[in-house]
Amino acid sequence: MQPESEPKQPFSIKISIYHAAQDDPKKNTALRLNRRGFARIVTKIKFLPKRAVVLNPFGEIALSPADSERVKQFGVVALDCSWEHAQKVMGEHVRGTSRCLPILIAGNPVNYGKLTKLTTAEAIAATLYITGFKDEAKKMLDIFSWGHAFFELNQTLLDTYIFAKDSTEIVKMQNNILKRKKREPAKEVFE
Repeated sequence: MQPESEPKQPFSIKISIYHAAQDDPKKNTALRLNRRGFARIVTKIKFLPKRAVVLNPFGEIALSPADSERVKQFGVVALDCSWEHAQKVMGEHVRGTSRCLPILIAGNPVNYGKLTKLTTAEAIAATLYITGFKDEAKKMLDIFSWGHAFFELNQTLLDTYIFAKDSTEIVKMQNNILKRKKREPAKEVFE
């Protein structure tokens, strides 16, 4: 399958992933999403959709349920590259509406239990869940043997985030979570 090909998607949300080919293709979640028809892989920035929600770790606005209509109409764009490369890619002006994800815990075997160390598939699934596409998010992570762990670790967080009105409320929720974590280091506030 060619990198810029359009796979037949198992649901209606369009997902595009910029893939920089910087890690082991056997472990790469973006490539597996493409093989299973959940996402379209592109290797050039110019092939990304113009008005989609772009998951940008350097974004200043947090993803929230307010982004639901944009996700439904234009889709989601993820960057599958190293953090160093991500800054360069974002500097090349990725078209779309940049959003950063709220605090979440990785469920993947490499970074299990670590804050914000999500795979591309986890980031996209979180985006779908927060913007109201829960079934699609769960269906997507079902293709990974560890996919259930992401939801087990983040169920409380995700179910809190879906009630946010906008990015400002998401930021307040995150700040409250972090304050509780600092006050009660022995207590697991993420469960």
